[in-house]
Amino acid sequence: MKAALIRTFGGPDVVTIGETALRDMRPDEATVRIQAAGLNPLDLKIAAGYMQQVFPIEFPYVCGNDFSGVIEAVGAQVTHLQPGDRVFGRSMPSAGGAFAQRLVIAAGDLCPIPPEMSFEQAASLPTAFGTAHQALFDSGRLERGQRVLIHAAAGGVGCMAVQLAHLAGAYVIGTASAGNVELVKSLGADEVIDRRTQDFTQLRDIDLVLDPIGGETLEKSWPVLRDGGRIATLVEFGIESRNGCIGEAVFFRSATPSLPEAVRRFQSGQLQVVTDSIFPLEDARPALEKLATGHARGKVLIRTSS
Repeated sequence: MKAALIRTFGGPDVVTIGETALRDMRPDEATVRIQAAGLNPLDLKIAAGYMQQVFPIEFPYVCGNDFSGVIEAVGAQVTHLQPGDRVFGRSMPSAGGAFAQRLVIAAGDLCPIPPEMSFEQAASLPTAFGTAHQALFDSGRLERGQRVLIHAAAGGVGCMAVQLAHLAGAYVIGTASAGNVELVKSLGADEVIDRRTQDFTQLRDIDLVLDPIGGETLEKSWPVLRDGGRIATLVEFGIESRNGCIGEAVFFRSATPSLPEAVRRFQSGQLQVVTDSIFPLEDARPALEKLATGHARGKVLIRTSS
């Protein structure tokens, strides 16, 4: 089958399109004919070799974790799914496999796609929705009426986080580029700060900061917190609490528990999926290059056909 592969660590330029064999299916697994795959910053970090201590990979490695598609076959122990079912999910980062024509995965990690949801919308959800949910409510302990600052609010995780925080009854402030201000407002933000012309450090009494950027942005976020406030960062795993405020790294492992909630919110009209661009599998490298710019508006996707 055709897949986007890496045989050495590096940037998007190390990704090639080649043929690879599909591994054998175990009794509790299913084979999915992939229709769409969602890109995440983690894909770039794995390809660069930055995650080897946490998510070790072996070469050749098929990139990608978030996917949607159609069940092609199921193992003997699988009773809740059958060939022809539309499903989506997230493979373990060490396994990868989403940027390919087919994938073998534990059937318990698959969630049915409702009729009103497209393959592209489904493939956008696992990591972005699950990470946003974990950052806000597990690491961030966000409650109704609190003030939350969401950096990169027009990004994949940011778009989900703005909507979830708004639905939870928080006062939502997002940072974004000028061209994305209206988008972030439409997702439920009460205020949007143009990151190029406005200074978010003038804010005060913030209960929670969601940081997908790190570096200077993270450092400048500490003073905006109230006493006892929290920062949930997606990138600085060595973060430490300081000056009465709490810093916690969001380490997202499994999307499976959050998928049914994502579906329910989508079906109820509470969740909008924002798509930046869709590339064919043959253009997996340009797709990753687009993601690497840090300027994607919502999700970058790959569309696959068998």
